[in-house]
Amino acid sequence: MLNTVSIKISSFKTWLHLLIQDQTSVRAVRYALGVTIAVALAYGINWPLAFLMPVLTAVILGLPLPMPSLKAGLRNMQSTIQAFALGLIFSLFFLQYPIAYLFMLWLVLFHLYYYLNRGGSFWLTLMSIIAVLLLPMLASSNEGLAIGFSFGFVLSGCLTVVMVWVAYLLVPDPQSTAFPQSPGFQRGYSPLAAKSALKSTAVIYPIASLFIVFNLTDYLLVMIFSALFILKPELSAGKEAGMNSLISTLLGGVCAMVFYWLIVAVPEYYFYIVLMLLTTLLFATNIFSGQPKSKYYGSAFIALLILVNGSMAEGASFSSLFFNRVLIIVLATAYIISALKLLNSYFPDNRTIST
Repeated sequence: MLNTVSIKISSFKTWLHLLIQDQTSVRAVRYALGVTIAVALAYGINWPLAFLMPVLTAVILGLPLPMPSLKAGLRNMQSTIQAFALGLIFSLFFLQYPIAYLFMLWLVLFHLYYYLNRGGSFWLTLMSIIAVLLLPMLASSNEGLAIGFSFGFVLSGCLTVVMVWVAYLLVPDPQSTAFPQSPGFQRGYSPLAAKSALKSTAVIYPIASLFIVFNLTDYLLVMIFSALFILKPELSAGKEAGMNSLISTLLGGVCAMVFYWLIVAVPEYYFYIVLMLLTTLLFATNIFSGQPKSKYYGSAFIALLILVNGSMAEGASFSSLFFNRVLIIVLATAYIISALKLLNSYFPDNRTIST
């Protein structure tokens, strides 16, 4: 049985190698197959937060990088576990002491941004910011909900690494390529990194404190998007991140609407998978096209996945989900621009590009 499967996989890889020779086509086919397989498994098994696996798989396979090493993949798994362990400890132990919690929130956010600005792991920083901001909101309602969410997120995150390896094994690069070298982590005190981290924290801390203290769960994603838009605390960068996200959401929303009505017309699992394969191929050709518009298609496909997944819930409305997501991005962008302008007026920075 195993020999038969091995022969079939080898034949499939040989056929792909003959069909596609250039790097761009390889990446597009790998993206389509990897994401489609992730979707098939996620919706076929449907564990808690299963939809996150296709989303994270699309994010990673959308990067023009060679196959991650075993060490890199295991490190990403470890980073996801560490991030949500931090979020749980932070939420379950400090949330019951409001003053201490707000003080610790400032310190944690500052150190996360400081770590990133010194050349730290982007994945660890991203997961930690999501965990630190999201889990307290869930824990304030129900501690079990925060623990369950953490378990589902960590499981999906670890399975994502496995799916990425599978995609690269099925569709390997036509020639061996080296992984780009990172600048490296800057050890010791960095005044520039500390200044940037302080600026990012000063912008996101007020809205994070407000949302968590008053438990404003309805617009929770405004806080999350704001925290991500301010990773680079420059007015032009925050505005560009917000505008790119808005354009991507509008593009993904239009495609998601067509996708949604097609699966409503033919509500079959196999049709859904075939439609997903065709859709990912269409997006992948644009993601790796190298054209200026290609920067929108990766995020647009993520928006499509999230909107389609949300619209399949009982009693959900596609139109409401779409307009709520647009509103969230507009609000997050408006907050970041306003906060940075106010901050720059009191603490001018010659490195900041004004708009």
